[in-house]
Amino acid sequence: MRWRDRRKNLSQQRQSNLTAINAGRTAKLTALSAFFLEKRWEKEIRKMTIEEIANELGVSKSTVSRALSGKGRIGKATIERIQAYVAAQDNLSNQYGEKKANDEKKLVKTGNIGVVIPADAYTDSIPFFQECLLGISEAAASENYNVIITTGTATDYSGAKQLVEDHKVDGMILMRSYDEDLTLEYLIKQGILVGMAGSCADGNVIQVDSDNNEAARRMTSMLIDCGYKKFALILGESTYRVNHERIEGFYQAIDRYGLAREQQLCIRNFKWMGLMDNIIHDVMSNKVECVICGDDVICSRMMSRLQAEGYRIPLDIGIASLYNGATLDCFTPAVTAVNILARQQGITIGKQMIHCLKGEIYNKKTMLDYEILLRKSAGRTF
Repeated sequence: MRWRDRRKNLSQQRQSNLTAINAGRTAKLTALSAFFLEKRWEKEIRKMTIEEIANELGVSKSTVSRALSGKGRIGKATIERIQAYVAAQDNLSNQYGEKKANDEKKLVKTGNIGVVIPADAYTDSIPFFQECLLGISEAAASENYNVIITTGTATDYSGAKQLVEDHKVDGMILMRSYDEDLTLEYLIKQGILVGMAGSCADGNVIQVDSDNNEAARRMTSMLIDCGYKKFALILGESTYRVNHERIEGFYQAIDRYGLAREQQLCIRNFKWMGLMDNIIHDVMSNKVECVICGDDVICSRMMSRLQAEGYRIPLDIGIASLYNGATLDCFTPAVTAVNILARQQGITIGKQMIHCLKGEIYNKKTMLDYEILLRKSAGRTF
Protein backbone atom coordinates (compact mmCIF):
# COMPACT_ATOMS: atom_id res chain seq x y z
CA MET A 1 0.00 0.00 0.00
CA ARG A 2 2.81 2.38 0.83
CA TRP A 3 4.48 1.70 -2.55
CA ARG A 4 1.22 2.31 -4.38
CA ASP A 5 0.63 5.57 -2.48
CA ARG A 6 4.15 6.74 -3.21
CA ARG A 7 3.75 5.91 -6.92
CA LYS A 8 0.41 7.73 -6.99
CA ASN A 9 1.93 10.81 -5.33
CA LEU A 10 4.86 10.83 -7.80
CA SER A 11 2.42 10.59 -10.70
CA GLN A 12 0.34 13.51 -9.38
CA GLN A 13 3.44 15.61 -8.80
CA ARG A 14 4.74 14.85 -12.34
CA GLN A 15 1.36 15.82 -13.81
CA SER A 16 1.34 19.04 -11.76
CA ASN A 17 4.83 19.93 -12.98
CA LEU A 18 3.85 19.32 -16.62
CA THR A 19 0.76 21.50 -16.18
CA ALA A 20 2.88 24.32 -14.71
CA ILE A 21 5.43 24.01 -17.54
CA ASN A 22 2.72 24.09 -20.20
CA ALA A 23 1.07 27.09 -18.53
CA GLY A 24 4.42 28.89 -18.46
CA ARG A 25 5.05 28.11 -22.15
CA THR A 26 1.55 29.30 -23.06
CA ALA A 27 2.03 32.55 -21.14
CA LYS A 28 5.40 33.16 -22.82
CA LEU A 29 3.99 32.41 -26.27
CA THR A 30 1.05 34.70 -25.61
CA ALA A 31 3.33 37.51 -24.44
CA LEU A 32 5.68 37.02 -27.41
CA SER A 33 2.77 36.96 -29.83
CA ALA A 34 1.36 40.16 -28.37
CA PHE A 35 4.81 41.77 -28.52
CA PHE A 36 5.41 40.87 -32.18
CA LEU A 37 1.89 41.77 -33.16
CA GLU A 38 2.30 45.17 -31.50
CA LYS A 39 5.66 45.75 -33.24
CA ARG A 40 4.21 44.62 -36.56
CA TRP A 41 1.24 46.96 -36.05
CA GLU A 42 3.50 49.89 -35.22
CA LYS A 43 5.68 49.16 -38.26
CA GLU A 44 2.65 48.90 -40.51
CA ILE A 45 1.28 52.17 -39.17
CA ARG A 46 4.62 53.92 -39.77
CA LYS A 47 4.81 52.50 -43.28
CA MET A 48 1.27 53.60 -44.09
CA THR A 49 1.91 57.04 -42.65
CA ILE A 50 5.01 57.54 -44.76
CA GLU A 51 3.16 56.38 -47.85
CA GLU A 52 0.25 58.70 -47.12
CA ILE A 53 2.54 61.66 -46.58
CA ALA A 54 4.47 60.91 -49.76
CA ASN A 55 1.28 60.55 -51.81
CA GLU A 56 -0.25 63.68 -50.31
CA LEU A 57 2.81 65.86 -50.92
CA GLY A 58 3.84 64.31 -54.23
CA VAL A 59 7.29 63.18 -53.09
CA SER A 60 9.00 59.84 -52.68
CA LYS A 61 8.91 57.76 -49.51
CA SER A 62 12.68 58.11 -49.17
CA THR A 63 12.35 61.89 -49.29
CA VAL A 64 9.78 61.78 -46.48
CA SER A 65 12.02 59.45 -44.47
CA ARG A 66 15.04 61.74 -44.87
CA ALA A 67 13.03 64.82 -43.95
CA LEU A 68 11.75 63.19 -40.76
CA SER A 69 15.05 61.59 -39.72
CA GLY A 70 17.25 64.55 -40.64
CA LYS A 71 19.63 62.27 -42.54
CA GLY A 72 20.59 62.59 -46.15
CA ARG A 73 20.68 65.53 -48.50
CA ILE A 74 17.38 67.21 -49.14
CA GLY A 75 16.31 70.79 -49.80
CA LYS A 76 15.42 72.97 -46.81
CA ALA A 77 12.09 74.01 -48.31
CA THR A 78 11.11 70.37 -48.82
CA ILE A 79 12.06 69.50 -45.25
CA GLU A 80 10.00 72.38 -43.87
CA ARG A 81 6.99 71.47 -46.03
CA ILE A 82 7.05 67.82 -44.97
CA GLN A 83 7.60 68.61 -41.29
CA ALA A 84 4.82 71.21 -41.33
CA TYR A 85 2.43 68.67 -42.85
CA VAL A 86 3.36 66.03 -40.26
CA ALA A 87 2.96 68.55 -37.43
CA ALA A 88 -0.49 69.45 -38.71
CA GLN A 89 -1.49 65.77 -38.87
CA ASP A 90 -0.19 65.18 -35.35
CA ASN A 91 -2.24 68.11 -34.12
CA LEU A 92 -5.35 66.70 -35.76
CA SER A 93 -4.59 63.32 -34.26
CA ASN A 94 -4.20 64.83 -30.81
CA GLN A 95 -7.46 66.72 -31.18
CA TYR A 96 -9.20 63.55 -32.28
CA GLY A 97 -7.71 61.69 -29.35
CA GLU A 98 -8.89 64.31 -26.90
CA LYS A 99 -12.36 64.33 -28.42
CA LYS A 100 -12.49 60.56 -28.31
CA ALA A 101 -11.40 60.58 -24.66
CA ASN A 102 -14.05 63.15 -23.80
CA ASP A 103 -16.71 61.16 -25.62
CA GLU A 104 -15.68 58.04 -23.75
CA LYS A 105 -15.93 59.92 -20.45
CA LYS A 106 -19.44 61.02 -21.36
CA LEU A 107 -20.42 57.40 -21.91
CA VAL A 108 -19.30 56.47 -18.40
CA LYS A 109 -22.18 56.96 -15.96
CA THR A 110 -21.29 58.85 -12.80
CA GLY A 111 -24.46 58.07 -10.88
CA ASN A 112 -24.74 61.79 -10.08
CA ILE A 113 -27.36 64.42 -10.95
CA GLY A 114 -26.46 68.10 -10.74
CA VAL A 115 -28.95 70.65 -9.40
CA VAL A 116 -28.62 74.37 -10.13
CA ILE A 117 -30.25 76.37 -7.34
CA PRO A 118 -30.81 80.12 -7.90
CA ALA A 119 -28.22 82.18 -6.05
CA ASP A 120 -30.93 84.15 -4.20
CA ALA A 121 -32.49 80.98 -2.77
CA TYR A 122 -30.14 81.26 0.21
CA THR A 123 -30.02 85.02 0.65
CA ASP A 124 -33.81 85.41 0.50
CA SER A 125 -34.57 82.11 2.28
CA ILE A 126 -37.08 80.95 -0.32
CA PRO A 127 -38.76 77.76 1.03
CA PHE A 128 -39.84 76.48 -2.40
CA PHE A 129 -36.30 75.62 -3.48
CA GLN A 130 -35.49 73.93 -0.20
CA GLU A 131 -38.59 71.74 -0.40
CA CYS A 132 -38.04 70.95 -4.07
CA LEU A 133 -34.41 70.01 -3.41
CA LEU A 134 -35.50 67.62 -0.65
CA GLY A 135 -37.81 65.95 -3.16
CA ILE A 136 -35.04 65.60 -5.74
CA SER A 137 -32.72 64.11 -3.11
CA GLU A 138 -35.41 61.67 -2.02
CA ALA A 139 -36.00 60.51 -5.60
CA ALA A 140 -32.26 60.18 -6.26
CA ALA A 141 -31.68 58.13 -3.11
CA SER A 142 -34.47 55.71 -4.05
CA GLU A 143 -32.75 55.11 -7.43
CA ASN A 144 -29.20 54.88 -6.00
CA TYR A 145 -28.20 58.25 -7.46
CA ASN A 146 -26.38 61.11 -5.79
CA VAL A 147 -27.15 64.84 -5.97
CA ILE A 148 -24.49 67.51 -6.51
CA ILE A 149 -25.64 71.08 -5.82
CA THR A 150 -24.37 74.27 -7.38
CA THR A 151 -25.76 77.80 -7.65
CA GLY A 152 -26.35 79.96 -10.69
CA THR A 153 -28.28 82.79 -12.28
CA ALA A 154 -29.65 83.49 -15.75
CA THR A 155 -26.20 84.67 -16.84
CA ASP A 156 -23.76 82.95 -14.47
CA TYR A 157 -23.43 79.24 -15.22
CA SER A 158 -19.85 78.78 -14.00
CA GLY A 159 -20.88 76.18 -11.41
CA ALA A 160 -22.80 74.06 -13.92
CA LYS A 161 -20.00 74.41 -16.45
CA GLN A 162 -17.43 73.12 -13.97
CA LEU A 163 -19.52 70.03 -13.21
CA VAL A 164 -20.00 69.29 -16.90
CA GLU A 165 -16.35 69.81 -17.88
CA ASP A 166 -15.17 67.62 -15.01
CA HIS A 167 -17.68 64.92 -16.05
CA LYS A 168 -19.17 64.87 -12.56
CA VAL A 169 -22.83 64.50 -13.54
CA ASP A 170 -25.04 62.54 -15.93
CA GLY A 171 -27.68 65.27 -16.11
CA MET A 172 -28.62 68.68 -14.69
CA ILE A 173 -31.82 69.98 -13.11
CA LEU A 174 -32.54 73.71 -13.24
CA MET A 175 -34.82 75.00 -10.50
CA ARG A 176 -35.88 78.26 -12.13
CA SER A 177 -36.93 79.19 -15.67
CA TYR A 178 -35.79 82.51 -17.13
CA ASP A 179 -36.80 84.37 -20.30
CA GLU A 180 -33.19 84.20 -21.52
CA ASP A 181 -31.28 81.43 -19.78
CA LEU A 182 -27.58 81.14 -20.65
CA THR A 183 -27.24 78.13 -18.35
CA LEU A 184 -29.90 76.24 -20.27
CA GLU A 185 -28.36 77.21 -23.61
CA TYR A 186 -24.91 76.02 -22.49
CA LEU A 187 -26.17 72.65 -21.21
CA ILE A 188 -28.13 71.97 -24.40
CA LYS A 189 -25.09 72.76 -26.55
CA GLN A 190 -23.04 70.33 -24.46
CA GLY A 191 -25.55 67.56 -25.08
CA ILE A 192 -26.32 67.18 -21.38
CA LEU A 193 -29.70 65.83 -20.32
CA VAL A 194 -31.56 68.76 -18.75
CA GLY A 195 -34.55 68.78 -16.43
CA MET A 196 -36.43 71.77 -15.06
CA ALA A 197 -38.61 72.38 -12.01
CA GLY A 198 -40.73 74.70 -14.10
CA SER A 199 -41.51 75.23 -17.79
CA CYS A 200 -39.59 76.35 -20.85
CA ALA A 201 -40.07 76.46 -24.61
CA ASP A 202 -37.52 73.72 -25.40
CA GLY A 203 -39.32 70.43 -25.92
CA ASN A 204 -36.15 68.41 -25.28
CA VAL A 205 -36.01 69.54 -21.64
CA ILE A 206 -37.77 67.32 -19.09
CA GLN A 207 -40.21 69.62 -17.30
CA VAL A 208 -42.34 69.35 -14.17
CA ASP A 209 -44.57 72.28 -13.28
CA SER A 210 -48.02 73.44 -12.20
CA ASP A 211 -50.31 75.60 -14.32
CA ASN A 212 -49.39 78.99 -12.83
CA ASN A 213 -51.41 80.86 -15.44
CA GLU A 214 -54.57 78.97 -14.56
CA ALA A 215 -53.90 79.25 -10.82
CA ALA A 216 -53.56 83.05 -11.04
CA ARG A 217 -56.69 83.30 -13.16
CA ARG A 218 -58.74 81.13 -10.82
CA MET A 219 -57.47 82.89 -7.71
CA THR A 220 -58.32 86.32 -9.15
CA SER A 221 -61.74 85.08 -10.29
CA MET A 222 -62.55 83.75 -6.82
CA LEU A 223 -61.53 87.03 -5.22
CA ILE A 224 -63.72 88.95 -7.66
CA ASP A 225 -66.59 86.63 -6.76
CA CYS A 226 -65.96 87.60 -3.13
CA GLY A 227 -66.65 91.23 -4.00
CA TYR A 228 -63.17 92.64 -4.68
CA LYS A 229 -62.93 94.89 -7.73
CA LYS A 230 -59.66 96.73 -7.39
CA PHE A 231 -56.38 94.85 -7.01
CA ALA A 232 -52.67 95.34 -6.61
CA LEU A 233 -50.56 92.54 -8.12
CA ILE A 234 -47.03 92.50 -6.66
CA LEU A 235 -44.45 90.27 -8.35
CA GLY A 236 -40.73 89.59 -8.23
CA GLU A 237 -38.28 89.63 -11.15
CA SER A 238 -39.96 90.13 -14.51
CA THR A 239 -37.33 87.85 -16.10
CA TYR A 240 -38.82 84.82 -14.32
CA ARG A 241 -41.10 82.88 -16.64
CA VAL A 242 -43.50 82.04 -13.81
CA ASN A 243 -44.23 85.74 -13.25
CA HIS A 244 -45.21 86.18 -16.90
CA GLU A 245 -47.67 83.32 -16.49
CA ARG A 246 -49.13 84.85 -13.33
CA ILE A 247 -49.59 88.28 -14.93
CA GLU A 248 -51.36 86.74 -17.92
CA GLY A 249 -53.67 84.73 -15.69
CA PHE A 250 -54.46 87.78 -13.55
CA TYR A 251 -55.44 89.95 -16.50
CA GLN A 252 -57.42 87.14 -18.10
CA ALA A 253 -59.66 87.13 -15.03
CA ILE A 254 -59.88 90.94 -15.01
CA ASP A 255 -60.95 90.94 -18.67
CA ARG A 256 -63.39 88.08 -18.18
CA TYR A 257 -65.27 89.97 -15.46
CA GLY A 258 -65.21 93.22 -17.41
CA LEU A 259 -63.05 95.16 -14.94
CA ALA A 260 -60.88 98.02 -16.20
CA ARG A 261 -57.21 97.08 -16.53
CA GLU A 262 -56.08 100.65 -15.93
CA GLN A 263 -57.69 100.64 -12.49
CA GLN A 264 -55.56 97.70 -11.38
CA LEU A 265 -52.10 98.25 -9.89
CA CYS A 266 -49.31 95.98 -11.15
CA ILE A 267 -45.93 96.23 -9.41
CA ARG A 268 -43.06 94.18 -10.87
CA ASN A 269 -39.46 93.49 -9.90
CA PHE A 270 -40.09 93.80 -6.17
CA LYS A 271 -37.04 92.64 -4.24
CA TRP A 272 -35.98 95.41 -1.87
CA MET A 273 -37.71 95.92 1.46
CA GLY A 274 -36.75 99.61 1.40
CA LEU A 275 -39.47 100.16 -1.20
CA MET A 276 -42.21 98.59 0.91
CA ASP A 277 -43.37 101.86 2.47
CA ASN A 278 -43.72 103.45 -0.98
CA ILE A 279 -45.63 100.42 -2.24
CA ILE A 280 -48.04 100.51 0.71
CA HIS A 281 -48.55 104.24 0.14
CA ASP A 282 -49.41 103.61 -3.53
CA VAL A 283 -51.69 100.72 -2.63
CA MET A 284 -53.69 102.64 -0.06
CA SER A 285 -53.79 105.93 -1.98
CA ASN A 286 -55.18 104.08 -5.02
CA LYS A 287 -57.86 102.56 -2.77
CA VAL A 288 -56.82 99.02 -3.58
CA GLU A 289 -59.18 96.49 -2.00
CA CYS A 290 -57.03 93.36 -2.21
CA VAL A 291 -53.31 92.71 -2.71
CA ILE A 292 -52.27 89.59 -4.66
CA CYS A 293 -48.62 88.68 -4.00
CA GLY A 294 -46.59 86.61 -6.43
CA ASP A 295 -45.14 84.32 -3.77
CA ASP A 296 -44.96 83.63 -0.05
CA VAL A 297 -41.83 85.72 0.53
CA ILE A 298 -43.41 88.87 -0.90
CA CYS A 299 -46.68 88.13 0.90
CA SER A 300 -45.06 87.65 4.30
CA ARG A 301 -43.19 90.95 3.98
CA MET A 302 -46.26 92.79 2.78
CA MET A 303 -48.49 91.39 5.51
CA SER A 304 -45.93 92.11 8.24
CA ARG A 305 -45.61 95.74 7.20
CA LEU A 306 -49.36 96.27 6.78
CA GLN A 307 -50.04 94.92 10.26
CA ALA A 308 -47.14 96.93 11.69
CA GLU A 309 -48.73 100.06 10.20
CA GLY A 310 -51.98 99.23 11.95
CA TYR A 311 -54.02 98.04 8.98
CA ARG A 312 -56.60 95.37 9.76
CA ILE A 313 -56.67 92.35 7.47
CA PRO A 314 -59.13 91.79 5.84
CA LEU A 315 -61.27 94.65 7.20
CA ASP A 316 -59.10 97.42 5.72
CA ILE A 317 -57.54 95.44 2.89
CA GLY A 318 -57.47 91.82 1.75
CA ILE A 319 -54.32 89.88 0.88
CA ALA A 320 -53.56 86.63 -0.98
CA SER A 321 -50.52 84.77 -2.26
CA LEU A 322 -50.01 82.85 -5.51
CA TYR A 323 -47.75 80.42 -3.64
CA ASN A 324 -48.33 78.95 -0.20
CA GLY A 325 -45.04 78.55 1.64
CA ALA A 326 -44.14 77.72 5.22
CA THR A 327 -43.42 81.40 5.93
CA LEU A 328 -47.17 82.12 5.83
CA ASP A 329 -48.08 79.63 8.56
CA CYS A 330 -47.24 82.03 11.37
CA PHE A 331 -49.67 84.77 10.30
CA THR A 332 -53.10 85.57 11.66
CA PRO A 333 -55.49 85.66 9.94
CA ALA A 334 -54.62 82.63 7.82
CA VAL A 335 -53.52 83.60 4.32
CA THR A 336 -55.48 82.76 1.16
CA ALA A 337 -52.97 81.07 -1.15
CA VAL A 338 -52.28 78.69 -4.03
CA ASN A 339 -50.97 75.45 -2.55
CA ILE A 340 -48.37 73.72 -4.75
CA LEU A 341 -46.48 70.70 -3.41
CA ALA A 342 -42.87 71.73 -4.03
CA ARG A 343 -41.52 68.51 -2.58
CA GLN A 344 -43.66 66.45 -4.93
CA GLN A 345 -42.39 68.55 -7.81
CA GLY A 346 -38.83 67.69 -6.81
CA ILE A 347 -39.61 63.99 -6.48
CA THR A 348 -41.26 63.94 -9.90
CA ILE A 349 -38.49 65.76 -11.80
CA GLY A 350 -35.87 63.62 -10.07
CA LYS A 351 -37.56 60.35 -11.02
CA GLN A 352 -38.27 61.39 -14.61
CA MET A 353 -34.63 62.38 -15.08
CA ILE A 354 -33.31 59.10 -13.69
CA HIS A 355 -35.80 57.03 -15.70
CA CYS A 356 -34.55 58.78 -18.84
CA LEU A 357 -30.90 58.19 -17.90
CA LYS A 358 -31.63 54.50 -17.35
CA GLY A 359 -33.37 54.18 -20.70
CA GLU A 360 -36.74 53.61 -19.04
CA ILE A 361 -40.12 55.14 -19.89
CA TYR A 362 -40.45 58.74 -18.71
CA ASN A 363 -42.63 61.81 -19.26
CA LYS A 364 -41.21 64.80 -21.10
CA LYS A 365 -43.60 67.19 -19.35
CA THR A 366 -45.66 66.68 -16.21
CA MET A 367 -48.23 69.15 -14.87
CA LEU A 368 -48.97 68.69 -11.17
CA ASP A 369 -52.23 69.57 -9.45
CA TYR A 370 -52.59 72.56 -7.15
CA GLU A 371 -55.15 73.74 -4.62
CA ILE A 372 -56.51 77.19 -3.85
CA LEU A 373 -56.87 77.68 -0.10
CA LEU A 374 -59.56 80.29 0.63
CA ARG A 375 -58.87 81.71 4.09
CA LYS A 376 -59.70 84.71 6.24
CA SER A 377 -57.02 87.07 4.88
CA ALA A 378 -59.10 87.71 1.76
CA GLY A 379 -62.66 87.77 3.09
CA ARG A 380 -64.73 87.73 6.23
CA THR A 381 -66.74 84.68 5.13
CA PHE A 382 -63.77 82.25 5.03
